Amino acid sequence: MNTTSRMRPRAILRIHFHPAERTDELYGQLLAVVDGISSRVEPLPADWSAYVDLTGALTYWGRDAEGLIAVLRLRLLALHGVQCSAGAGPTRSIAAMAADATPPGAATVVRDDPYGIAAFLRTKPASALPGIGPRTAKTLARYGITSVGDIADTQLPTLQRILGTTAARLAHDRALGIDERPVVPGAAPRTMSASRRFDRDELDPDQHHRAVLGLVQELGGRLRASGEIAQALVLTVTYADRSQTIRTRTLAEPTAHTPALAETARQLLTVLGLQRARVRTLALRAERLRPAEDAVHQLTLDQRDDKLRRLETALDKAATLYGPRVAGAASTFPRAGWRPARRA
Repeated sequence: MNTTSRMRPRAILRIHFHPAERTDELYGQLLAVVDGISSRVEPLPADWSAYVDLTGALTYWGRDAEGLIAVLRLRLLALHGVQCSAGAGPTRSIAAMAADATPPGAATVVRDDPYGIAAFLRTKPASALPGIGPRTAKTLARYGITSVGDIADTQLPTLQRILGTTAARLAHDRALGIDERPVVPGAAPRTMSASRRFDRDELDPDQHHRAVLGLVQELGGRLRASGEIAQALVLTVTYADRSQTIRTRTLAEPTAHTPALAETARQLLTVLGLQRARVRTLALRAERLRPAEDAVHQLTLDQRDDKLRRLETALDKAATLYGPRVAGAASTFPRAGWRPARRA
């Protein structure tokens, strides 16, 4: 039975979703559509994608990979108006490479046979291979290794002298189309988001700052109310032409403390440099949420931080009694240059 299972060709799909606006609810709905095709879905919310093992689904639906992906794309478009780009192949790495090379609204399928795999892989630049970053690609190029085919043709001991034992073996295997990593089904890691849509396209950096300040205060209050802490923040800026810029930063320590969240949000917004940008929507997402009891707060001698935490508790109680917008802390963004909104 096991032998027969391993002889059956694998079909792994990497799918990227391309919605006009991103919300946690929509991502969950898109995953539900994918789950209707195959239950073996591994969510990747950081870049709005997922791995899907279609191997068993092909037999169940009586279709080949191209046909089943076409059905999935049609369902996503009909039910939610969302385009996707998809890549499929016999391994995770091939599926990822195929998806990366595919524009929205299209799909690339690599056949599970030696000729199809070699034809797809060998001409790709070395940097296209998962695990080969820009620095590693430059290192390989110094030895004349510039394509995935070059990596496959290089003797493993030679690669090990260049990259080290583990990295060389992984690169060599993947260049030959060998990747036994399975799709690991699971629920998407919990996230929490807030967004602000301006009444008109907003060019004023002060308004951008104030909007993000409000989002931070909202997220902080919701996190504390739900007893959770965030490990990372994602800032999404949607412009007048509906294009988007997304920036992610991991917090110094998992927290729901508003000033700590605000400092990271300030860094994200400052890096974007939106002085002349026509901004339509700002969205802030707290990612990789964990129970608050898992928090490890670094002890300091800073009495100001303790006062802010006590104030935060008082504001949370006021919000519970009188509504979430009854009060806010002007000191949320403590560093110079942030210019928080004044309150009467």
